Amino acid sequence: MQRARVGGTRANDNHSDVPAAFYSFSFAQNPGWTSFHPPGKEIVRYYHQVCERFKITDKIELNTDIEECRWLEEEQLWQVTIRRMTAGMGDLSAKDRAKVVQEKGEAAVYSETEIVKAKVVVSCVGGLVEPKGWPDDIKGIENFKGKMFHSARWDETVDFTDKNVVVVGTGCSSAQLVPRLPNAPYNAKKVTQLMRSPPWVVPSTATPGGDEWWEKNGPKLMKNIPGAKEFLRFFIFATAELQFLQLFPNTPYAEKSRKVYEEQVLKHMRKLVPEKYHAIMTPDYGVGCKRRIFDKRWLKSLNDEKIDLTTQPLNRVTETGVVIGPGATYPKNINPEDYPEREVPADIIVLANGFDTTRWLHPLKVVGKNNTDLVTLMDERGGAQAYQGTAMDGFPNFFLIFGPNTATGHSSVVMASENMVAYSLRFIRLILAGDVSTVDVKKSAEQRFTSEIQHALKDTVWQSGCSSWYYTENGWNSTVYPYTQVDFWRRCMWPKWADWNIEYTKKGLWNQRKMRAMRALAVLLAIVGAYRIRQSGKRVKDVRESMRRAVEGDGNQAMEIRRWKSVEMPLDASKGSQRIIWGSGRSFPANRRTDQWVTSFADCALEPATTELPIYHFASPHIVAEAAPWSERR
Repeated sequence: MQRARVGGTRANDNHSDVPAAFYSFSFAQNPGWTSFHPPGKEIVRYYHQVCERFKITDKIELNTDIEECRWLEEEQLWQVTIRRMTAGMGDLSAKDRAKVVQEKGEAAVYSETEIVKAKVVVSCVGGLVEPKGWPDDIKGIENFKGKMFHSARWDETVDFTDKNVVVVGTGCSSAQLVPRLPNAPYNAKKVTQLMRSPPWVVPSTATPGGDEWWEKNGPKLMKNIPGAKEFLRFFIFATAELQFLQLFPNTPYAEKSRKVYEEQVLKHMRKLVPEKYHAIMTPDYGVGCKRRIFDKRWLKSLNDEKIDLTTQPLNRVTETGVVIGPGATYPKNINPEDYPEREVPADIIVLANGFDTTRWLHPLKVVGKNNTDLVTLMDERGGAQAYQGTAMDGFPNFFLIFGPNTATGHSSVVMASENMVAYSLRFIRLILAGDVSTVDVKKSAEQRFTSEIQHALKDTVWQSGCSSWYYTENGWNSTVYPYTQVDFWRRCMWPKWADWNIEYTKKGLWNQRKMRAMRALAVLLAIVGAYRIRQSGKRVKDVRESMRRAVEGDGNQAMEIRRWKSVEMPLDASKGSQRIIWGSGRSFPANRRTDQWVTSFADCALEPATTELPIYHFASPHIVAEAAPWSERR
């Protein structure tokens, strides 16, 4: 893991407004969230707790970079080049690390190199990994005397008190960040936010009972009511799935639903923000085309005099600020003369301009069969792609978690990742068990899947004409999945084994033969059983009744005595002669082994089961017996 601590995207980006129940693991639900939308730091603590609970903390190598994964055909193993970094270097982007190497040498970044070999490689790199850097076309940043960093690489050492802050971008991160900056603990003097075009800003998931009620009662309910946290997670998921059908497909129903939804969202926005922002906050594309912002604070914060939102473009950087204008990027019908060039004072610049999401795995180098580079192969085929977002042909025993076209525009990435893990494990288990040496998706299957995905995306709202980080410059969408997450779950739970080239070991082939033989035997027994039932003249109803009586009993208790000794003696003159039976047998219907000394039976009718073998059956609606273990009678 590159980072210096566990947490993924949240390890350095501490500003989160997601429903925690939806972004936590299904197998480790947390009933103790302090709020319905906890801050990023609390989510990071949760991840640490999960690692400790499952005892994997000591198995995670931090500050470690993977330089290359190379397939060794002769050995049928992956050779992985690992580079361990000096303290703190893992929290830098690849671009920033390269800059440090250029200025101070490799020893300032890397401390050790190791080569390991593995049967299986699983990439959990994800999509939101490499933050976008400073725009190359904006000059002067080298002269800036203040602090500059990306929101995904938050610098805790920077003091914002009474400082002028410029935030570049209006995505989800900035919407979570900007409202907090003028207030404690940051206490910034002025915040200027630069926006190119407006996002659709929708109300965040409502907190059940309200924030104050939930913080007081929510944890108690989740801890004390069985199934409460699971139900809450399922309810949020089901609501999101329904919303997908209402917003994202290009169907008459969805188009009608989108128009109604857009009117509601715009009404909500105009109710909360000052009128001067209404024009620049009204999108000119369909809701869902870009990633929506689920907002709790941003719209209201635009009423704060300390916050200024503008669509004037970033022009250049000075020693003490940024120059914006002339003109504006939005709305498109504005008069440029109304927006003259001006300089905005800046002590701190925060980049909230997103991530490089179109170069999957970059800068990690993955080399498969025939010395084929993974990223190069993807580019040759049109763009980043993978079968089921998880595998690429020519790269045996290599799996992607959260690969191309697995992101959702409506649901939980954690849930999607769990499905991909479950899918990959179906193959990995076979390899680790020694049944299979290699698994490699077929080229035809990969290309068919990719063609299906790209074709389906053209019939969704994502193709409605907006500029989005979902797309590359040539229009290739390598980010989102065009169907519901229920559909993705279905594909992961029931793999198409025919789409894979699976090379079995001798052990695996033998196990396969055994399984086939067992299946054939089961089918044969079923056929014979059905035939015998048919010959006996019994109907299905009769068979079902016989099975019920065998399991539940018919009011009688029966025992088959297989080993016995007996003596006839008068125990009760009124009941005639009885036998004391010393026996070992099996009781029905419970089918439990019985070794006992039977000393008394009332109203028992004994009859021989055979004239040749000393085996007796006895049955009675009410057996009165005193029993002693067989071991006590010698």
